[in-house]
Amino acid sequence: MPRFFIENIDKNPGDSITVTGQDAVHIAKSLRMKAGESLTVCGGLGFDMQCEIAGIYGDTVALNVIRKIPTESEPSVRITLYQGLPKGDKLELIIEKTIELGVYGIVPVLMQRSVSRPDAKSSARKQERYQKQAESAAKQCGRGIIPTVGKMIGFSEMLANLKKHQAVIFFYECGGEPLSYVVEKIKTDSATDIAIVIGPEGGFDPAEAQALRESGAFTATLGKRILRTETAPIAAMAAIMYATGNME
Repeated sequence: MPRFFIENIDKNPGDSITVTGQDAVHIAKSLRMKAGESLTVCGGLGFDMQCEIAGIYGDTVALNVIRKIPTESEPSVRITLYQGLPKGDKLELIIEKTIELGVYGIVPVLMQRSVSRPDAKSSARKQERYQKQAESAAKQCGRGIIPTVGKMIGFSEMLANLKKHQAVIFFYECGGEPLSYVVEKIKTDSATDIAIVIGPEGGFDPAEAQALRESGAFTATLGKRILRTETAPIAAMAAIMYATGNME
C-alpha cells in the first residue's frame, strides 16, 4: 500500500485528511490512483492511518480515514548515529542503509582525520539533499518516522550532545569490549536511547578516543577485521537491532 508522511498529523476513523503539494501530484500523476483506492498516511507519532481516496481535485487529494493502527516498524531502542564525516558519496549509502535498519537520527561529525572538510555553505546544501534521501528511504522501508539528518557538527559539539543519551557506544578500530557484552550491559541498565559513534576513513585520533572514554562511552569492537567507515555503521546497527530483539 502506498505510504505518505504528513508531519504531526493524528486523525481517527471517520476524519478527513487533505494532501497537497508533491505528494498529491505523486498520488494523482505518478501512481495514477483514483477515488476508492487505499493508501497509508503516517504522521510520525506512532500510528498509521489507513485511508481511502475520496476525490482528486487538481493538486489536492481528499482522504477519509478508515483505520488507525500502531506503527509496527519502529524499534524498541532509539539509536542516533554520530558518523565521522566520510568522503565522496559514502554518507548517502550510510543514510539509506541505517534508516532501513531502524536508526532514529544521523549526525555528520567533522573529526580530526576526516578527509572531506566542506565549508558551512556546502554542508547546508548537502544536508537538504540528505534529508530528502532520508524521507525517501523511510517511505520505501515502511518506517513510522522520517529520521533526521542533522547539520554537520564538530567533535567538541558532539561530546556535548552525547550527554543527552542514556548510553554511548563508540566503535574503535584499536579494539574494545565485544559488542554483545556492551549491549547486555545497556539492556541491564534499561537504556533505550543509545548513541553510536563511528570514525571517518582514518579512524579516531588518539585524543578523540581518549575524550570519548573519559565522557563515559563504552568502547566496543565489531570483530577482528577493520571495517570501512561506510560498512561499520551498517554492521553496528544490524548487530544492535538483532541483540535487542528488533530483527525477529
